[in-house]
Amino acid sequence: MRLTASVLAFVAKLLSGASVRWVDCHPDTCQRVYFANHTSHLDALVLWAILPRHLRAITRPVAAKDYWEHGIVRRHIAKTFNAMLIDRKKIKVHRSPVDLMIREIGNKYSMIVFPEGSRNTGEEMGNFKSGLYYLSKKRPDLELVPVYIDNLNRVLPRGEFLPVPLLSCITIGPPMWLESGEPKVEFLRRAREAVQGLKDV
Repeated sequence: MRLTASVLAFVAKLLSGASVRWVDCHPDTCQRVYFANHTSHLDALVLWAILPRHLRAITRPVAAKDYWEHGIVRRHIAKTFNAMLIDRKKIKVHRSPVDLMIREIGNKYSMIVFPEGSRNTGEEMGNFKSGLYYLSKKRPDLELVPVYIDNLNRVLPRGEFLPVPLLSCITIGPPMWLESGEPKVEFLRRAREAVQGLKDV
């Protein structure tokens, strides 16, 4: 049976047991950047899957090319959920990941990003890399929506291929924007705190 987006979303939600909470935010078709903490390879897939169907159609997760192009199954899954694959080993100044993202989303798509960069298995979130700042600076019209993902690292532990069915929770918070003249360090701190603050909401 061909794996469709709807089937993939159903399977992802079933395996992760994911529930979603919208806190001072509502599903909307405006262009957004959902930015979240990163603890599992399932993060991009499950966050995409819990969005309403009409939003999934216009939302593209940004994911690591070296992971999602490894093997026919992963490649097919990445294609099905329309992932924007970034080659982390071939980043060039004249073709930065931020410029690639902006080109790929055009005036239609929203996207899902993980500002920590690589997965973090510790209790504390890592510092945010500068990509979210430059993305906001080049496209200040995009809504920046913080997301906290809880428990997915236990659903697919590091080094494992098959997920372990457990309950996880995804909390989506109120949109924010880059303030005029806001320094990069201050913005990234504020964005990180917006995600971290959803942990206990």
